[in-house]
Amino acid sequence: MTFSATSTAAEAVVVFNQVSKRFAVNGQDFTALQDISLKLREGEFTAIVGASGCGKSTLLRLLVGLDREFDGSITVDGRPLAGIGADRGIVFQEHRLFPWLSVQQNIALGLANDNGSAATHARLVQEHIELVGLKGFEQALPHQLSGGMAQRVAFAAARAGGARIVIADEPTKGLDIARRDEVIDLLMREVRAGGTVLTITHDLELARRMGGDLAVMLEGRIIETGAAEDVLSNPAHGYTKRLIAADPTHWADPAQPLSASSSASKPVLVASGLGKTRGGKPLFSHIDLSVQPGEIVGVTGPSGSGKSSLGDILLGLLAPDAGRVSRAEGVSRHRYQKIYQDPPSAFPPRATIRRTLVDLVALHGLKASAILPLMHRLRLNPSLLDRRPGEVSGGELQRFALLRVLLLDPVFLFADEPTSRLDPITQQETIALLVELAREKGCALLIVSHDTALIEKTCDRTIAIGTQTLTEAA
Repeated sequence: MTFSATSTAAEAVVVFNQVSKRFAVNGQDFTALQDISLKLREGEFTAIVGASGCGKSTLLRLLVGLDREFDGSITVDGRPLAGIGADRGIVFQEHRLFPWLSVQQNIALGLANDNGSAATHARLVQEHIELVGLKGFEQALPHQLSGGMAQRVAFAAARAGGARIVIADEPTKGLDIARRDEVIDLLMREVRAGGTVLTITHDLELARRMGGDLAVMLEGRIIETGAAEDVLSNPAHGYTKRLIAADPTHWADPAQPLSASSSASKPVLVASGLGKTRGGKPLFSHIDLSVQPGEIVGVTGPSGSGKSSLGDILLGLLAPDAGRVSRAEGVSRHRYQKIYQDPPSAFPPRATIRRTLVDLVALHGLKASAILPLMHRLRLNPSLLDRRPGEVSGGELQRFALLRVLLLDPVFLFADEPTSRLDPITQQETIALLVELAREKGCALLIVSHDTALIEKTCDRTIAIGTQTLTEAA
């Protein structure tokens, strides 16, 4: 069942009318939004898709009330938007949980303005914990959760207070198929209960399954809008066609598998008998793994199964509870690198991106001349260098994280959901660059992803972590 946002019976709850937003960035005027007109209707779903940095998150911030300066008008229930309100619940792209509070306590914050009894609050919190599949993790702290698990906590906290308008920024990012289905089911329930749901997403499958309206943004403008089924099956704008064609299900099969000579080379990394527990519970055990130069290995498994922990152990960032890891002799440890699932946590928040890169070049004696060519290949505008991490989009920051790693000429790269924040077009280009790096430079690549099509189209072989063990497929 789908829900059309073009229905004349549904009442418009939120109306954007000719909304524009400009920023002053390093003394220069930057237009983030231009003449946005959009209606969000009661009991219906609207998805906004588009390239990283096209203005989607800026639009979200305006609706939430975090930014009140803009041109045009935004009304909620016919009244001008008046800042932050309990009628709007938000799940940010970065989950923003309080690190010192448990799962239970973080979700309970969503009920801060509810006048119900303590018993009622406790029941609602537990219901939401079970709805997002986290029963048994009530007392866990955020650092004890995987990225996907933390995202589910944030979603539960946002909807616990009963907001009529639910705003979700990439709600399925970093989730396995089962958990994504659960989030889609939660969003469906909101819609069926008469709620208004707005999602900013790169997940075209989410938009397809939810139905409703789909708006496509490019460079601060809405370039195409309509019923999701119509837009995705018969796109009118060239950019929309490119977005759809860039989905991994449409990629060609790998044309350049690992050569026999490469597969016979001395491995860059060997792991034997690895085991790890989290919170007293086993994540995995008896894992043996050997990775060759230039080999691309996919890692799959449910959220919370230990995929990120495995990568951290291979890099020496986390100690195993059992087993050992051997790395190539005579190779500097800084050439074993990681692309983080959560790029904001990997950048100093107060330093400009330029300063971070300059410091890296100076520390390791690298070539600064390599920065701009890599930026060009990653579709990063040089003007972004003088911004701080919080002043660029999540997708742009993820590409800067990749650039920073590539400057170090890695021999082994652990990519933890490296494209989860990227639009389909940029994702395809970034994966192509990673594959090129692996083949040309002999860099072994370990990719964690919940996107099975991406793994199948990219990797030489796949290892699956589940039920505390590891299985392998060519």
